[in-house]
Amino acid sequence: MTIDRPLLGIMLMLGFCVLAPMGDAIAKILGQTVPIGQLVLVRFAVQALVLVPLVWATGRAWRMTPRITLLTFIRTLLHIVGIGTMVTALKYLPLADAIAIAFVMPFIMLILGKYALKEEVGARRIIACAIGFLGTLLIIQPSFAEVGWPALLPVFVALNFAFFMLVTRQIAKETDPIGLQAVSGIMAVAVMLPVLLVFQGSRFEQLQIIEVSTFDWSLLLSIGMLGTAAHLLMTWSLRYAPSATLAPMQYLEIPFATVLGFLIFGDLPNPLATAGIGITVAAGLYIILRERAIARAPVRSATEPLPGE
Repeated sequence: MTIDRPLLGIMLMLGFCVLAPMGDAIAKILGQTVPIGQLVLVRFAVQALVLVPLVWATGRAWRMTPRITLLTFIRTLLHIVGIGTMVTALKYLPLADAIAIAFVMPFIMLILGKYALKEEVGARRIIACAIGFLGTLLIIQPSFAEVGWPALLPVFVALNFAFFMLVTRQIAKETDPIGLQAVSGIMAVAVMLPVLLVFQGSRFEQLQIIEVSTFDWSLLLSIGMLGTAAHLLMTWSLRYAPSATLAPMQYLEIPFATVLGFLIFGDLPNPLATAGIGITVAAGLYIILRERAIARAPVRSATEPLPGE
């Protein structure tokens, strides 16, 4: 069993927070012309094509027990649904808004960490995440007024990804991260390809396979590479730190997404959404500070609990 190393886990999650918005920005570009089903299929096909040879070449473990195989399949389905829903949301929403709205997820994760994984989560962190949730509502309001129900899609993404991370935490210490991602890529292609072939030529435009330009192919391959690297970092991070520790780190995706959204699309959050983002980020930073205080607590005294924990 891998020993928890919170600092390493946090650094790996930071890498995920940098790469994930880059993939989302490219998905927003492609989502206007490439069907979502085809985009998701290529994203996972690249993952499988990159990692399966690496698994064979390095002799990494990829065989799984029936329990781990089932959990990996569930994780893969959640991943497919999460990516597809996020790409759909990005068709309607600015990049920073879509990602910021999805940050109801850390609140969900802390609750799941406390009650499903029996992790220690104190009252102060729960209150801070509740405040972050209120900030998310401020971000939703202007987007909902402008585009309607698609503004709620990132909330579904958050719920989906919370369960995705919960399942990942259950299997991360029992699987090799590269082997896990390779198997997940194969499973995703095995699920997606038959679905798209069945719906080819139907009236469901987002489940078609179409010809794309060389430039679009380069972007599709980039999504696959960025997604593969990002989720490897996320999976590794969960080997070394509890989900309740890592969830607040993902707030850092928001400033990265804001910069990318401005540089690529010329989008900036409006004043109300900016206020919501500020509240959300402040709540996340507070939680990170609490995590650091908790980590120092055993050094101060083994019997002196921190207030609120």
